[in-house]
Parts: sequence; C-alpha cells; structure tokens
Amino acid sequence: MNAKVGTGETAYIHWEEAGENRSARWRSEAKAPPPQRVVIADDTITADTAYRLANAGTAMLWRGDFQNARQLLQAMARRIDRKPKKKGVAPTLTPADAFHRHRMAQAQRARLLGMLLLPFDADYTVPLRRAPDVRQACLEAYGPGSEAFVVSLRELLGLIGAHEWRKNGVAIAALGERIHPHYGIFSPVRGEYLQLIAEAPLPSTQLAFDIGTGTGVIAALLAKRGIQRIIATDQDPRAIACAQENLARLGLQSKIELMQQDMFPPGRAPLVVCNPPWIPARANAPIEHAIYDPESRMLRAFLRGLAEHLEPGGEGWLILSDLAEHLSLRTRAELLQWIADGGLKLIERHDIRPHHPKAGDPDDPLHAARSAEVTSLWRLGSASGH
Repeated sequence: MNAKVGTGETAYIHWEEAGENRSARWRSEAKAPPPQRVVIADDTITADTAYRLANAGTAMLWRGDFQNARQLLQAMARRIDRKPKKKGVAPTLTPADAFHRHRMAQAQRARLLGMLLLPFDADYTVPLRRAPDVRQACLEAYGPGSEAFVVSLRELLGLIGAHEWRKNGVAIAALGERIHPHYGIFSPVRGEYLQLIAEAPLPSTQLAFDIGTGTGVIAALLAKRGIQRIIATDQDPRAIACAQENLARLGLQSKIELMQQDMFPPGRAPLVVCNPPWIPARANAPIEHAIYDPESRMLRAFLRGLAEHLEPGGEGWLILSDLAEHLSLRTRAELLQWIADGGLKLIERHDIRPHHPKAGDPDDPLHAARSAEVTSLWRLGSASGH
C-alpha cells in the first residue's frame, strides 16, 4: 500500500494486513521519506527476496522474531557490500569523483537497509518475540512517546548504539575524563585535534569563546587548561543539553556558560576556538552535519566574523583537517584567501597526523586522501592588530 503524509511534518504509512487497511506514524531521524510500498514480512522471508524487495522500493514491516530481523539485515548488508566482479580495466577516478561515488554508495546503502521496518507501541515497546527493552534509548532520542509508530530497524540500531555511547562515554586522553555524547551529537572519537588544543600556547586565561560546542569537550579542555570563563555556543538544542550534562558531570558548569546561538556570542574575547565540519559537501543525515558543511558555510562564517570578536592581541583557533584539499573539494589557496578576506593573519600553525583506523586502511575507498591527511590548529590574529 502507499505511504501518505499527514498534516505538518507528521507522516503515516498505510498497508494491508489480514484483510484490513492499517496505518501508523512514520519516524525517521535521518529525514528519510516514508516508503511508498509496504508489505508484511516474517521469519519465512529469505535474504534474497528481502534484498530484491528493497531494491524495488518496497519496505517490509516485520512481524517475526526480532533477532531474526537483525540477522536478515546483516544478510542484506552483505549483499549490498558484495564487490562486483571486475570487467576490464577500472577507470581512474579523480579524488573528487571517488568521494562523490563513495557518498552515493553510502546513501544508497542506507536507503536499502532502511527498508526493513519495525512496529513500536506508544511507550516504545517493540511488540515482537525476543525484542530487547529499548525504551530508554528511544526516550533519549525521541523524547516522551505519544502514539504507536513504525521506524526502520537500522535507525533503531543507531539509537541503541547512541544509548551505549551515552551510557559508557568516550575516553578523552587530553582531558583525562570521559565525555558522554547524546543521540545526534557527534562523538569526539578523533583525539588528535584535542591534543592540538591541549598543547597550543594560550594567549590569555581570562575568557574564551567555543563556537559550535557539540558535546562540550573543547570547552571542558579549555577549562582544564585554566581558562577562568568560557562561553560555549551551539545552535542545536540537543548539543546544549548534551554539553550541559557533560560539564555538570565534570564539575565545570560554574566556569562555562552555554548559549543556544548560531556562531558567535556578543562581545569579544582574547581566545575564540572553532572546530567546524571539515568537508564541504551535503550531509546524508542530520548527525553528519558535524562532518559535512555545504560550501564551507560554517568555516567561512567563522573566518568572516572572527576579527570583530577578538580582543586586541587575541587569537582565533581554527581546528581543521586538510582532507577536503586531498579530495579536491577545497583548495589551500581558497582557505588562505578566506583568511585574508576576514582581515586575519596567520600567527602559527600546529599540525598533527590522524590516528583513526581509516587512515591506514588500504581498502577504504578514500584511502589515498586519508593517508595524506593532516589536522591543523591555525592560530589566527587580526591583521590590523585591533
């Protein structure tokens, strides 16, 4: 049956089951549209049939055993990830073409795996055999429940994973503590940029602005380094809630003021820090906004507005990977021009190689770019000195 969109942003899917027309609210944190065709599926369906249905744009609402649904999803993933047999000499792709092809493959994979759907009761109970208790994970991501709904198994697994991240936290070596990311807030798993922040010489310990605070990890690190007052901004209310919880856990809430705002707070500071998304491309899902920044909008906004928010002799710290340059998505000349156009000068740049596993994985589609990547802390000052 066809899925139909209701009033506002609420969407419903409709299907036929046991001779009756049924419907339920459609949820997708990735903003995926509701599937247009839905059939009922259970433990009797084969992985080949499920894969074929997904490719045809038909979603499967699961009525079987929950653990069997997970196994089916894994089997579908193996079929999607199966490498095609080589025919002749593969064309040589430019770095940008390789990147865009990789992103298209990621989006297609997410679309196909998103075709296996689960029913939920209004209290976030999954009415299936051997279903785990996911009520807390759903509450953290969705807030209080109000009505029954349908969501993809893939999204639910993401919710469960985010709940585990939030519960266990991420060890931050530079901080000597754990940071607990909330659902939808990017986890600070790349420690090299935090090492740069921990080691760069501070221009002052009086005040700092942290632009786009996310989990609050940079603000916490600045406070640990002895900065007496920090104003941390983020436009995402989820990020503000996440940072608030982390800073309270670390006992730093008295030093750090959180402000829900896009970019800069009012006034000037001797230190302004920003770790914008590193890659100028469109995000496939909301959580990817921490990585992908279309047309380098946040990066350019930071460089445009930095000078007017620096105290005399102050510094702006831009933490940025050069991966986009190796992917031919942005040039170093463009970046230097944006710095100059913002009335800024380079004081010093501190570089570090990434430590994450993909940097050394030759099977990664973007290995050539990742293996050359350098993360930098650009210490910028006002070109006029004012």
